[in-house]
Amino acid sequence: MNLSEINWDIHATGNWPEPVKIAIILVTCVAVVSAGVYFDTLDQLKTLDTAKQKELTLKADFEVKQKKAVNLQDYQDQLKQIETLLDEMIRQMPTEEEVASLLVDISQTGLASGLQFKLFKPEASIIKDFYSELPINIQVVGKYEELGLFVSGLASLPRIVTLHDVKITPEGKLGELLMSAVVKTYNEEDKTASVGTGAKKKRDRK
Repeated sequence: MNLSEINWDIHATGNWPEPVKIAIILVTCVAVVSAGVYFDTLDQLKTLDTAKQKELTLKADFEVKQKKAVNLQDYQDQLKQIETLLDEMIRQMPTEEEVASLLVDISQTGLASGLQFKLFKPEASIIKDFYSELPINIQVVGKYEELGLFVSGLASLPRIVTLHDVKITPEGKLGELLMSAVVKTYNEEDKTASVGTGAKKKRDRK
């Protein structure tokens, strides 16, 4: 077949050889399909990929929420335990009226342990989230066993008392030690009325 002998006039397509017609039809079909894919199907594929990614995200969120839902009762029980512990801790905080007697208790605990106070200096209270922190700078001199009795005595006090920034250095030539530390106790603020299930501004103290 000589292509130069074919009349390529569009109006004479009926007279074109069969192979030429088939080739033109195939080319036209490929062009139409390609245009359809480019202008329509590609956007649909992108939309499909986006939907698949969203599906994975939703599944992951669902699994997390399902686990939380399954363990909801455990979480509620833990929350009640935390509120109970918080309430007990708040009950152990001294009131403003009890702070003065607590300072005496701390001093008496040191003296009862056989220690000598070189410094006992209460500092200004520090306001925290729902309580006030009451620091007391102390320096005591005594033997190792006496220091241990003092620390144990502080832990046994009916109100919350903690020991911070402890430094122990030799003192003199008699085997005595100098302990510098910050003793902290805590006072409940009025706004604790909204904290915990049993927390109130005025509490029944044990």
